[in-house]
Amino acid sequence: MAANLKLAALCLLLLVVSSLPLIVHAECECEQAGEEEHDKAGALKLKIIAIFCILVASAAGCGIPSLGRKFPALSPDTDLFFAVKAFAAGVILATSFVHILPEAFERLGSPCLVDGPWQKFPFAGFVAMLAAIATLVVDTIATGYFQRAHAKKVSAAAGYLEASGADHTQGGHFHGVSAAIASSSFAGESDDGEQLIRHRVISQVLELGIVVHSVIIGMSLGASEDATTIKPLVAALTFHQFFEGIGLGGCIVQAQFRLKSVLMMAFFFSLTMPLGIVIGIVISSTYDENSPSALIVEGLLTAAAAGILNYMALVDLLAEDFMNPRVQNNGRLQVIINISLLAGTALMSMLAVWA
Repeated sequence: MAANLKLAALCLLLLVVSSLPLIVHAECECEQAGEEEHDKAGALKLKIIAIFCILVASAAGCGIPSLGRKFPALSPDTDLFFAVKAFAAGVILATSFVHILPEAFERLGSPCLVDGPWQKFPFAGFVAMLAAIATLVVDTIATGYFQRAHAKKVSAAAGYLEASGADHTQGGHFHGVSAAIASSSFAGESDDGEQLIRHRVISQVLELGIVVHSVIIGMSLGASEDATTIKPLVAALTFHQFFEGIGLGGCIVQAQFRLKSVLMMAFFFSLTMPLGIVIGIVISSTYDENSPSALIVEGLLTAAAAGILNYMALVDLLAEDFMNPRVQNNGRLQVIINISLLAGTALMSMLAVWA
């Protein structure tokens, strides 16, 4: 299922992105007065640096949680794991609220959009809300479907065991006791299986949400010809992708995927923003970010990405961990992860000053 979901999402994103140049081509009707002459060679050099920096940071961030197998301090059962994951969730939350959502409001509220309803209704907030609701629907439907399937398997296995124990009742009291113990163990396995399913759904939905905004941001960076704008973005996006990768990697570790699936998800995450940058470089000659069509498409997609990340950060990352019995029963750990969360949001928010 994970492979099919990712392939479908990638195809959809590539379709949208590949059609963007056709949408915005030859529609440069709202340009800023006194447009500066950009250093295209310098900008291209910075874009190439950005591709490699972001690729390495993404792979490293996503891979760090997997080191818990070799370094016990990084395993999912430690306080450090909860603290790092809370920091990463704070980075994702600040990315959504401070970086992406304001950009969506700016795009859809641009004075270039003189026709249509764009100046009469806050579409950015509306689309972000709908995207968060859509993510909730996907999240709950997927979790419910797989948990019901798992419950049926456990119930069938437990029923078979009880029937087997009943057949051997005449053979002694031992079989009845062993059947009861086994049934109890099946109940425990059912709870563990449902929790595992929840972690797997969270990791897959989170990655799909990250893919949406990573491609959009990467494309915007690749299409830009202003070196002074690109330079701070390289540092900001590298920082962002590293800790976003840690958040995703933590979810992947908790989901206990097979090695092949882990590598595929990490590879997919690491390539999305560099791929967006490459696409942006390719379409930079025909792309005008101030054309009405570009403003509408980017604004709607950015708003949707903000809504998805808001939901994932608050519900599937923070609420999931903050309501964990291990955290609830440990006052010291509660203080640590709250400080870690605030640190993540603060640092990512500060980057908005430069990028």
